[in-house]
Amino acid sequence: MSIIIVDDNATNLLIIEKILRKEGYEDLVLAASAMELYDILDIDSTSKKEVTVNLILMDMMMPEIDGLEACRRIQELDRFRDIPIIFVTALGDSNKLAEALDAGAIDYVMKPINKVELLARIRSAFRLKMEKDWHKERDKRIKYELDLAKQVQRSVLSEPIQDGKVEIGAVYKPSSELAGDFYAWHRIGPSRYGIILLDMMGHGISSSLVCMYIYSHLQDTITRISDPEEVMHELNRHMNQLHMSDELIQYYFTAIYLVLDTEQKTVEYVNAGHPAGVIEVDGEITTLSEGCCAIGFFDNIDIRKGMIRYQHKMKAMLFTDGLIEWIGEDQESGTDKLLQTLRSSSTWATDDLIERLVPKSDTNIQQDDVCLVLIETN
Repeated sequence: MSIIIVDDNATNLLIIEKILRKEGYEDLVLAASAMELYDILDIDSTSKKEVTVNLILMDMMMPEIDGLEACRRIQELDRFRDIPIIFVTALGDSNKLAEALDAGAIDYVMKPINKVELLARIRSAFRLKMEKDWHKERDKRIKYELDLAKQVQRSVLSEPIQDGKVEIGAVYKPSSELAGDFYAWHRIGPSRYGIILLDMMGHGISSSLVCMYIYSHLQDTITRISDPEEVMHELNRHMNQLHMSDELIQYYFTAIYLVLDTEQKTVEYVNAGHPAGVIEVDGEITTLSEGCCAIGFFDNIDIRKGMIRYQHKMKAMLFTDGLIEWIGEDQESGTDKLLQTLRSSSTWATDDLIERLVPKSDTNIQQDDVCLVLIETN
């Protein structure tokens, strides 16, 4: 069906029907009350079957259920919310007409009916319906593409490692469909592991695409070069290849890249403008702060590599600023809370740490992507 005409007056129904049929509108359904309209729409059904309606022309003053109440009821249901409703009324009360528009109607026509005016408002309603349908279809297509992009993004994240020498795992809580945080690790030798956590500027499609661009170069860069200083130089070179002279936005990312050698018992790292990671070496906790500015700002950057040695065991935690902002009012309080939790924790198991840092009863709302990478030698 296409147009439903609702009026308790049979004469008005006949007049409107004849006007519309004469203009070529053949798909018409007549209803003498709001209850009949409910039956036509199958409004109380739990099956939620599709009912094709392009327009409802409805009288405002009807017995039992008036047009305003019927309009509100229809607007409450998602499957009917986009159906345009035009009131056909003899009421000239501006307050009532305003109430009709507030109830969800898109327009009204005064009685006695002016044929030219009625047809013009119907054409306008159809244009609006087509526009809404086009936007809904586009939004559905975009959502599908975003879901696919999210699946692709998640599929390239590294799987946990537990190989007897080291355990590496992560907690990843994106704040939106597509995140700007990314982590990866690769075995680059019999006892060497390259591990990176980065936070791309912004969120959404553009940041996700730049993340995937960096990922496309990441494994080759880490396995071919491995040295943290040279890895960061190479990633900076790739980021600068994205820049164009007329760009208003310059993309960049912060990151920590470290190379763990379980045989030599060393950790070499570079912190590129990222929140300082935390490392516990033989019972002592310190931060990973040596490095350089964020990657992508400048063609050439000065990099200072950090080196940490351990004798027995090492545990390291890398995280993005979203975690600090989530657990504290500001970066300083968030960092303090994180360090206190680590010092009092017998284990750095990811799920346990997240629960201790952000209890389920906590009302603090996650505003940014949260990523946490944990590394522990055996």
